[in-house]
Amino acid sequence: MTNRSRTTLRSAGIALLAGLTLTGAPATAAPQPAPQPAPQPAAQPAWHGVWAASPQAPTAPFGPNWSTEGFADQTLRQTVRLTAGGTKARIELTNRYGSTPLRITGATVARTAKGGAVEPGSVRPLTFGGGRGSVTIPAGGTLLSDGVPFRTRALESVTVTLYLAGPTGPATFHHFAGATSYRAAGDHRSDASGAAFTETSTSWYYLSGVEVSGGPAAARPHRRDGIVTFGDSITDGVGATNDADDRYPDELAERLAATGRPRPVLNHGIGGNQVTNDVSWAGEAAVARFRKDVLTEQGVGTVVLLEGINDIGGSGPSFPGGPTPDVSVNRLIEGHRALIRQAHAHGIKVVGATLTPIKGSFYFTPENEAKREAFNDWVRTSGAYDAVVDFDRAVADPADPDRILPAYDSGDHLHPGDAGYTAMAGALDLDEL
Repeated sequence: MTNRSRTTLRSAGIALLAGLTLTGAPATAAPQPAPQPAPQPAAQPAWHGVWAASPQAPTAPFGPNWSTEGFADQTLRQTVRLTAGGTKARIELTNRYGSTPLRITGATVARTAKGGAVEPGSVRPLTFGGGRGSVTIPAGGTLLSDGVPFRTRALESVTVTLYLAGPTGPATFHHFAGATSYRAAGDHRSDASGAAFTETSTSWYYLSGVEVSGGPAAARPHRRDGIVTFGDSITDGVGATNDADDRYPDELAERLAATGRPRPVLNHGIGGNQVTNDVSWAGEAAVARFRKDVLTEQGVGTVVLLEGINDIGGSGPSFPGGPTPDVSVNRLIEGHRALIRQAHAHGIKVVGATLTPIKGSFYFTPENEAKREAFNDWVRTSGAYDAVVDFDRAVADPADPDRILPAYDSGDHLHPGDAGYTAMAGALDLDEL
């Protein structure tokens, strides 16, 4: 039984009261047999999140995507890389921002091949609610599939395929996937070939998590060794090579796997997201979505918090989609303190991160740079976090510390490229995680 607050699975609280009431027997009564212990339910497998993406409301801020049009009699195929392995798997699907119920006609999981193809013989049907092949997720709801025997390894890619027979309406999605998703007309959920999947997108739709149990996870049934990376586009991986899994959280997962003890790393970054302001195309404010995205994850003990540059740069006319209300350094600090309080209330350690350089980008002004430097000084010296990682210094140009080192720059002077994300992952102290 998971501790997640999912609308369709946990819409009401359940209290389990166990006890034995003994009443006095008359002195002349025959001796009674000793009470036998009640049978105990079979132990449930411990599930651990090993991949995640934060849901966003349907929008099309940077060109067309499938979120606003939705799906009808179409098959959606999406590939994700797991950060830890197990012997069983289940997926999380979300209709968090849907306005109508979402009907999933059928779903499968398989080992990834090339493009939209999967390995022959690896396709496994997924069921819901104890064996149903189809399921309806109410508007605002999120649910888990049943677990299916499916052995996986750390850093292995799997492909989740959904068949959506009826019109879905606008789709809850994750805008910047940094990975290719595929769409086909009709029902192709069991196809090994990718021939029918002729349309592509670089977003994820409805799929918000993958969990595993068994295998290495069975050796740590109650350990909370999962790590959430939480933030904006720099956590999301904007600037990294598409389909290469080179975001900084990916590189962190690779570092952990190289030690021989892989740990779950879950990416809850959203491009454009802010700590203090909702953004129509970039998600709810971090202080609001933290509860939904982080505190519902299974087995998480640490969060790496890197966010605030959009609060600083978002009040100017260059902010994509239009400016948002101005955010002072003090307000940004209070937003971080609120996130720290939420994490600590759930026993989660917080690693605070400094904001990376912006000189030369569309966010750079003397005023914004002063805010960034003041906030970074607070991160380094306040003692508010359990640990600190200095991403600013990890990617800065030593000859011009307000600017990203050219070798680490994706080209927009705001987002690191692949080498920059590797440097960020390398700056994290694995012992502090």
